[in-house]
Amino acid sequence: MGNQLNCRPNNASKTIKNSHVRQSIRKNKLEQELLQQQALAFLLHQQQMAKTRLDRSMSQKNPNQAHQKGIPRSMSMRSGSSSDMNVRAVSRIGKIQFVLIHGGGTGAWCWYKSIALLEGAGFVATAIDLLGSGIDSTDPNTVSGLAQHTEPLFQFLDKLAEDEMVILVGHDIGGACISYAMEHFPHKISKAVFVAATMVVNGQSAFDVFASEVMSEDNLLPNAQQFVYANGNSSSPTAIKLESSLLKGVFFNQCPAKDVALATVAMRPVPFAPVLEKLNLTNEKYGRVRRFYIETTEDSALPLTLQEKLISLNPPERVFKVKSDHCPFFSKPQSLHKIFTEIADE
Repeated sequence: MGNQLNCRPNNASKTIKNSHVRQSIRKNKLEQELLQQQALAFLLHQQQMAKTRLDRSMSQKNPNQAHQKGIPRSMSMRSGSSSDMNVRAVSRIGKIQFVLIHGGGTGAWCWYKSIALLEGAGFVATAIDLLGSGIDSTDPNTVSGLAQHTEPLFQFLDKLAEDEMVILVGHDIGGACISYAMEHFPHKISKAVFVAATMVVNGQSAFDVFASEVMSEDNLLPNAQQFVYANGNSSSPTAIKLESSLLKGVFFNQCPAKDVALATVAMRPVPFAPVLEKLNLTNEKYGRVRRFYIETTEDSALPLTLQEKLISLNPPERVFKVKSDHCPFFSKPQSLHKIFTEIADE
């Protein structure tokens, strides 16, 4: 009897504890589902905004005209706000355009914070979905190489006014994509900015950058990706699928939860053929463009040691550092924006 009485409080305690655990699990699950729903709604909004912005830029003969008609609200001249920063921002309205190229698996949507900051500072900012990425409807498995993958970027650059130049920014394997564009449109690109990116040398591919160190067995990245064989297992891989459950630890380990949820909802397989393609880069074309590199010092996807190796093999004009993970446009947007502004004003 006594033993029975002694056991009851323990059983009750266990029941209460288990109930709390279940409630906590349910709460976390609901919070995660809410985050993903919010991220999906936000993604749809950002995709529509990106499409509208790109359509407007592509349709105008001189994209700058639309931005010259009015000053962004954040830069409007109010009494007592005529600081040097505002004066510089007003003076550059419509004159300097950033073109932002995403990395593997992401899309134009990943730049939403940078676009807002750049436009608020008086710049023109355009983010482009490469073929098979973002909201582009092309199956990533069908993208045959860099020429096809970068087609939207090439179309954009080709439609610029004769005397118009842009600052081209590439993230992750987008570094190889902007290098490819630099070789074909050196007269349209005033500066190239590599953000934790594959700044390849002549004869090198984006895959070559990762293969030596990042693909080693003790690295997180192999566990976060798997190859897709759309043409059968006996054929070459057609895409790389990123494991959503491991994205935070590899790519977004310092990013806000909402941005991680957004990426989890929005990321797509990476077309593999462009990653494998070796680039032909010349001093006469690629070498004409001023290059800048932004290191991400807490990066698990493209470690700092590997970034520094790229820089030593292909020295840019200047190197900047951001204490962030692989995606500073999410984790440190203000720090990244400050560097963008400094590069633009050089």
